[in-house]
Amino acid sequence: MAELFIPDEPIIEVTAVLSAILILVLVLPFKVRIVEENLEAFFFIMGLLGVATIYYYGILPTPDSLIGLFIKAFKTPLAIAHVGPIPIGIVQAVVFFGLVFYFFHKHIYSILASTMEKVGIPVFAFILTFLLGLISSVISVIVTAVILAEIAAALNISRERKVKYVVYASFAVGIGAALTPLGEPLSTIAISKLNAHFTYLIDILGVYIVPGIAVSAVAAAYSLRGEVYREGLVKFVYEESINEILLRGFRVFLFVAALELLGASFTPMVKWYFAQLPSWALYWINTISAVVDNATLTAAEMGPFLTEEQIRSALMSLLISGGMLIPGNIPNIVAAGRLRITMNEWARVGVPFGIALLLAYFIVIEVLDIHITLSF
Repeated sequence: MAELFIPDEPIIEVTAVLSAILILVLVLPFKVRIVEENLEAFFFIMGLLGVATIYYYGILPTPDSLIGLFIKAFKTPLAIAHVGPIPIGIVQAVVFFGLVFYFFHKHIYSILASTMEKVGIPVFAFILTFLLGLISSVISVIVTAVILAEIAAALNISRERKVKYVVYASFAVGIGAALTPLGEPLSTIAISKLNAHFTYLIDILGVYIVPGIAVSAVAAAYSLRGEVYREGLVKFVYEESINEILLRGFRVFLFVAALELLGASFTPMVKWYFAQLPSWALYWINTISAVVDNATLTAAEMGPFLTEEQIRSALMSLLISGGMLIPGNIPNIVAAGRLRITMNEWARVGVPFGIALLLAYFIVIEVLDIHITLSF
């Protein structure tokens, strides 16, 4: 574990450099194509610059603390939990379930088509979306997003309906993935930055996340109302290779390790600035997650200096806002890329739905002050 020594008073030079890094992280992926296409490597470089900054100014006080930080960064994507002596991480989940789908996709498609024919399209859409939202926290949001995108691509329905279904289902998947640190980089980084136990996010967010999955699933089902199963409705096409699955695992490893370095770098900023904000302010500030990957903001904001109320408000806002536009979350990017959904098409569905969810959760969490913590 890396040892950090953070002074009570802000260091202006550190604030300036880290602010510059944060601006680069938030802006360049949208402005420079080579950065957008090599996002993991770019984030890793930015993480190295951040770590170099805090080490230079003594916030990482010893070479051992620096080495410990890198060990933790490389360990986080591979060993967020253990089953006996076996480490379990988001990388293993991505590769394992990606291979399962690769080898058994024909059987999976057959079961889905049979279910669709028996229960009808809207009911099928609800069941599938709700289940994907729940299991995304176990098999990872990336694998779930691939499954969602492939199933949507196989449906021979109008483009308008397909886009609506995919957007609503992506909300369910993106929100549900936060239940465990296996689900997505956001939850992995949050658990790591908070030094929390495996079920911490379920404890403080589960009672809010599950209804969010259900509401998104209802919207997904409603978007396909009136559709009837018919011959040719499902056209199964699967295009991934084993090399692509393994490469995706490596990219996830590099991405999470980079976010871990960035998160450690921004810890002083969390103590000096973010921890001073009320929870309602964090809630609305984090709506920027609609255009910025929510895992990036999690790395910048989370820290043990935040209260549980601040953590809850910040994360729920990140999860909901992340579904509003394509750049906000991984399933959006995966699905939009597979189905060639444009930003405008996504925004017409995602923005009004996201705003409605944000207002509803703000009333529950901040106005009515309903805070429920589960215990497992």
